[in-house]
Amino acid sequence: MDSRSFLPLPDDGVLAANAPTPFEALRRIHWLDAVPLATLKELAGHAVLHQVPAGSMLFDQGETPAFAQFQIGGTVEMFAEGRSAETLVELTEPVDLILPAAALSRQPYLLRARVLREARLLLIHVDAFRQLVGADHALCLAVLACQAAQFRRQVMRLKNVLLRSAEERVGCYLLNLAEAAPLGAEVRLPLEKRLIASQLGMTRETFSRSLALVARHGLRVDDDLVRVDDVAAARTRFPLDPLIDGREAINPIPLQT
Repeated sequence: MDSRSFLPLPDDGVLAANAPTPFEALRRIHWLDAVPLATLKELAGHAVLHQVPAGSMLFDQGETPAFAQFQIGGTVEMFAEGRSAETLVELTEPVDLILPAAALSRQPYLLRARVLREARLLLIHVDAFRQLVGADHALCLAVLACQAAQFRRQVMRLKNVLLRSAEERVGCYLLNLAEAAPLGAEVRLPLEKRLIASQLGMTRETFSRSLALVARHGLRVDDDLVRVDDVAAARTRFPLDPLIDGREAINPIPLQT
């Protein structure tokens, strides 16, 4: 591939000299383990690592991708925006590809992306990425596994919104936080309440009313601290479902020999 055919990389936000190289960053992504080193080196040759501060807009909906973006660190908010409203669709965590479908299909982004917590991104020229995905079977399977996990996360979120009441969504969310924390550890809300409400498919006012209802069943929130007063009552009223509340990891698709 001729690198001259690709767009220039941005200059701002490049990491310090002691940061890992793009090749080293790719080597550390577990779901790329089966990808040949030669392919990773080719990707790295068209890539740069960036540190992006909180509040930065990565792209807006309707924009056409210039880069495939691997999220190495931090948290990114994915929003859908209408005429007078904005709703949170997903929060992405490392290590993930940010909306790869747009990069692969040459289509505009359907969402806008904003950095919630300082993010580390590996940006790869979209044409180089697309060509290598088409040329390397192992890379194609790795990206397919990533997209499969993203699809499953969205189905789980949709099931949560469609199959549970607002009270049940809030109760299961809080119980999931408490159950995931080490025994005896203090549990704090990981996000602002307005973001949690949007993530759960409700208004901030509905979220507040639901918190009062949930408190009757052993779960309450003081400021941003989650208190579990009666774990048995909470588990009875808000049973967790692994097909809705579970974490969806990226599981590499094995190569056939």
